[in-house]
Amino acid sequence: KPKVTQPASNNQISPLLKPSSKPSFPNLAAAAAPVGPCSVAPPLPTSPSEPEAKPPLPSPLALIAPTPFLLPTPTMAASQSSIAMVPSRCTAETHTARGKVAFEIAGYSRLKGLGRGKCLRSSAFSIGGYEWCIRYYPDGCQGEAGDGYVSVFVVLLTKNAEVRALNNWMLVNGVSGQSIVVLSGKAPRVFDRKMPAWGVPKFMKTTAEVESVYLQNDRLLIECEVNVIKESLDILVPPSDILDNLATLLEGKIGADVTFKVQGEVFSAHKILLAMRSAVFNAEFYGPMGDKGAQDIVIDDMQPAVFKAFLYFIYTDSMPSMDDLEDDDKREMVKHLLVAADKYVMERMKRICEGMLCRVLDVETLGTMLALADQYHCSNLKDACVEFMLSSDRMDDVIASQGYLQLKRSSPDIIVEVLERAAKSRRI
Repeated sequence: KPKVTQPASNNQISPLLKPSSKPSFPNLAAAAAPVGPCSVAPPLPTSPSEPEAKPPLPSPLALIAPTPFLLPTPTMAASQSSIAMVPSRCTAETHTARGKVAFEIAGYSRLKGLGRGKCLRSSAFSIGGYEWCIRYYPDGCQGEAGDGYVSVFVVLLTKNAEVRALNNWMLVNGVSGQSIVVLSGKAPRVFDRKMPAWGVPKFMKTTAEVESVYLQNDRLLIECEVNVIKESLDILVPPSDILDNLATLLEGKIGADVTFKVQGEVFSAHKILLAMRSAVFNAEFYGPMGDKGAQDIVIDDMQPAVFKAFLYFIYTDSMPSMDDLEDDDKREMVKHLLVAADKYVMERMKRICEGMLCRVLDVETLGTMLALADQYHCSNLKDACVEFMLSSDRMDDVIASQGYLQLKRSSPDIIVEVLERAAKSRRI
C-alpha cells in the first residue's frame, strides 16, 4: 500500500485537512480540450506564503334626544388611531451562492510535456449567476512559480462583471476516493476584467510519489468550490403616502363625479371610491336598482361637520383629528359618526367609534350610551356600560342620573336586560 503524502511539500500549499466523503459532481472532463498559451496570464503569488494570487345630524337617537347644538367642524388631519407611517429599510445583508464542480483529467501522463503556460479548459459552469471555467496547466503556469507542479485556476467568463468570490481546491485520493483539501480560501478575491483568474500555481507536485496517491487509471480528479459573495444594497424606502394622496384627492376634488348637499354645504366625491368602501353606496351607484347617472345627492339626516368627517374616514381609513373639540362635542361627534357608519355599513368605522365611546363613559351620559348601544347593536359598548354601572361606587349615581330616568321611562326593557346581566355577573 503506497504511503499517503501531501500533494506538495511546499509552504505555498496549505496543510491537508480532514478528508470529506466524496460527493457526486458533474464531470467536466468530456468538455476539456487542450488550448494554446493562455491569452491572459494567470496571476502569480506575491510571496512564498501566499497560495493564491491577490485580488350631527340632528340627534340620531329615537329613544333619547341629546341637547340640540351645532357640531364644530373637526380638523381634517389623521388622528392617533391612524397607522403610524414609519420609513421602511431594506436591511443590508451578505449572502453566499455556493457551488462545487469536479474536473477529471483523463490521460494525465499523456498531457505531460504540453508546455509551460499551456492549459486544458473545462466546459463552462454557472455559480451565483456567473459563468466560470477551470484551467488546468499540466506543466505549470507561466513563470517559474509553477515549475515542477500542476497549476489550476478558476476563471470568470461573464463579461464586464466584477465578482467577489472565495475558492476552495481539493484533490480526490485515487485509492480511497476521499477528497483532500489542498487549499481553503481565507479571504475572497475580486474577479473582474483586469484580473479574471485566480488559482494555485503550485497545486500538486509532479513526482511519482505524489502521483501514485492521486492517480487512478491515469486519471486525476480535481474539485473546485466557488463561493460567490453578494451584498444587497441598504436602501431607505420612504413610507407609504397613499393615505395622504387620497386625502388630497378629497380636498382637491380632481375627477370628482358626484356632489352631496348637506344643509346648504356642498361636498364633492368620487363614486368608485365610495362604492369600494360602502356596500350602500355601491348599490346606490352601480346596483341594478340604483341610479347610475346620479350626480347630486341630498343628505338631510346629517350635519355638515359629521358628513365631512365621514368622508374623511372613507378616503383615508382613519378618524380625523378632534383635538380642537371640547370633550362633549367630541363625544357627540363620535356618536353621530357611529350612526353614519351603521347606516352605510362600514363596520370598521363603527367599531372604532364604539371603542372611543367606551373610553369616555360617565354617570350623566350612561343612559344615552345604553340607548345608543341597544339601538345600533353595539354589544361592546353595552358591555362597557353594564360594567360601569356595576362599579360599587357608581351604581347609585347612575340610577339617580337624568339620563337613566329617561331611559327607564322610555325603554324599560333595556333596564331589565341590564339588571339581568348584573345578576348573572354577581353569581359568577
